[in-house]
Amino acid sequence: KMTQQMRDLQLAQARKPPGPSSPNAAKRLYRNLSGKFRVNYTSFDEGSLVGRGEKEKLRKSYLFQSNAALFEAVELQDLDRVQELLKQYSPEELDLNTPNSEGLLPLDIAIMTNNAPIARALLQAGAKESPHFISLESRSLHLSTLVREAEQRVNELTAQVVNEAPNADCSEKEKQLKAWEWRFRLYKRMKAGFEHARVPDPPANVHLSVASSSSVQVTFCEPLSVNSAVVTKYKVEWSCSPSFSPLLGEAVVDKLKSLHYTIRGLTSGTAYYVQVSAYNMKGWGPPQASVPPFAIPSNWREYDGRAPRRRGQAEALDHLLGQVKTVHQHCICHEPCKNQPQSRKHSVSRSLKHLFHPGSKFLKTLKRGLYLTAIFYKDDNILVTHEDQIPVVEIDDTYSCLLMQDFLWFTKVSCMWDEILWLRQCVTVSQSSCSCILQTRFKMLLAISQMQGLLGIQDLGQVFFEPIKDRQGNILIVTLKEVKTNQTFESVRWVPICKLQTSRKSVSSPEEPTALDTLLISVQDKLAYHQRSSHALPPGLYLGYLKLCSAVDQIRVLVPEQLPNILCHVKIRSNPNISREEWEWLQKMVSMEEPVPVESENETSPNHLFQELQVAIKELMALVNIPLQEAKDFRLYSQEVLDFGGQVSFLLLLPPSDDVCTAPGQNNPYTPQSGFLTLPLQIFELGEKR
Repeated sequence: KMTQQMRDLQLAQARKPPGPSSPNAAKRLYRNLSGKFRVNYTSFDEGSLVGRGEKEKLRKSYLFQSNAALFEAVELQDLDRVQELLKQYSPEELDLNTPNSEGLLPLDIAIMTNNAPIARALLQAGAKESPHFISLESRSLHLSTLVREAEQRVNELTAQVVNEAPNADCSEKEKQLKAWEWRFRLYKRMKAGFEHARVPDPPANVHLSVASSSSVQVTFCEPLSVNSAVVTKYKVEWSCSPSFSPLLGEAVVDKLKSLHYTIRGLTSGTAYYVQVSAYNMKGWGPPQASVPPFAIPSNWREYDGRAPRRRGQAEALDHLLGQVKTVHQHCICHEPCKNQPQSRKHSVSRSLKHLFHPGSKFLKTLKRGLYLTAIFYKDDNILVTHEDQIPVVEIDDTYSCLLMQDFLWFTKVSCMWDEILWLRQCVTVSQSSCSCILQTRFKMLLAISQMQGLLGIQDLGQVFFEPIKDRQGNILIVTLKEVKTNQTFESVRWVPICKLQTSRKSVSSPEEPTALDTLLISVQDKLAYHQRSSHALPPGLYLGYLKLCSAVDQIRVLVPEQLPNILCHVKIRSNPNISREEWEWLQKMVSMEEPVPVESENETSPNHLFQELQVAIKELMALVNIPLQEAKDFRLYSQEVLDFGGQVSFLLLLPPSDDVCTAPGQNNPYTPQSGFLTLPLQIFELGEKR
């Protein structure tokens, strides 16, 4: 079989696959040997290509050569090249799990040559071992056959080279001889690696935790010693008996990017024992019992039977809003006021082209008053009018009310961009009251409608957490929206932000910039805030720090700049669930004047949480610049665990009662270092809900 392959190879050597250049003729020939005769490729009928496009032919040929290049890189132990190919192509494009003519996969070669870095890279990409190796005996026999055939071929070529006179054919046979000698050494190294290997040691750091009221999660690490063979999979077993007899179930973990497994469908209140074992080419190693040895599925709510706080709230609010709309449909206020400006209706297909309509009512400059601006951005570009201006419309040129309350009301309206027309109709009936607040809010709704009409878009995005003010009496409310689609718009021009900043001619002095100048100067900061405020935390349990400060007309909350929609926090662990046992322990700790921790040797779930909390509190105190000795006066919020979608949960750390909220003028000796900002509490609540 292999002799026939070599004959076929001589006819195909003109085609040189891509890959790292070999230092000699032997490696060049070897590159053509590696993976050239894959199982599925030998059955490929060239005639089936007739009628297909030349582009598809070239693509298949290129992917075939990429597979050959991967085999070559693994056999030459070129880790950089392997990583480059895995990054450039998908496992399907590389035929990562299709054996070559020798019945080998790239992972088999990496494992049997004990090249752990390459083997791990292949495993993380989804590589498998060859299905031909169903037992130790079959693997040993297969390797012995490869070694014997390679040795036989070396002897044949050696005899031909010795007996033939020097000519072109002899030179070609010398190249083949060097290639087969190299292959012979490779197979012998693989065979020796297999013979010297032993089963792996037990996995390290096997930790068991409660994931929910019906599941437990086990995490583990690679064995301290793999005994000269890379671990390719793990087996998780569970039982209600510490002797694991009978077994309730088992699962094989062969995706090794993250070593954990969640056992689901368990019974709440029942103890489950778990053990994990590792596998390499020599078989399964001994199991390792978890720490703690068992876990009881539960959730902190079972401690007092508490229902989720937000259960049914969204549905109830939707129902209430529907009732309000139904009432207003039969009310005279449903009919729009005759002198009320009508919103221009534009289809989505016409989109933003009215930005550049000669009759648009966007403002070029600001006079004293209250204004609305909408920033649409994509990558480093920003959307502007035909006059290279950020879209601005006027809200009120005689504004004299309390800004903060109206601004907070505006941010709530931003959650209902689709309902602006209905809100305008509802507010119209109250115009006769001549209330300054109602007049202003009605004008806000008019400005929103005008902006939506001129842009042809209802969703104006998220409101920036504070308006921009200048000394000329201008106030600018800013909305931000990222355009992620590749949708094209008529007559629309995206302008690089840096170009807009440098080309705009300022009409104010650097000491007293106008609100528009301030917006352009700080636009990158506002875009960064908008992007960060939409980021989500990875799943886990977190320790949050609640710190408030009050002003005359608002309360503000301390948040990190990098994640302004979440309280200052540190991660406690990856498992977001608090078990009933842990919550019961926390309640006892909070009620004790002098908490006494459990013994450190006692590997129980509460003790493990206690150790995790100690580490998290130290880290959090350092983060917010509070001396650790002050932490003795801090308290854990023990009324509930804050749950966000089931994947993220928070325990809250509170300062002493008198320091939770800093009053105006009150001295705070422990001011957080850079990297934090304070948001109005209502803005923070809206951001958290988003």
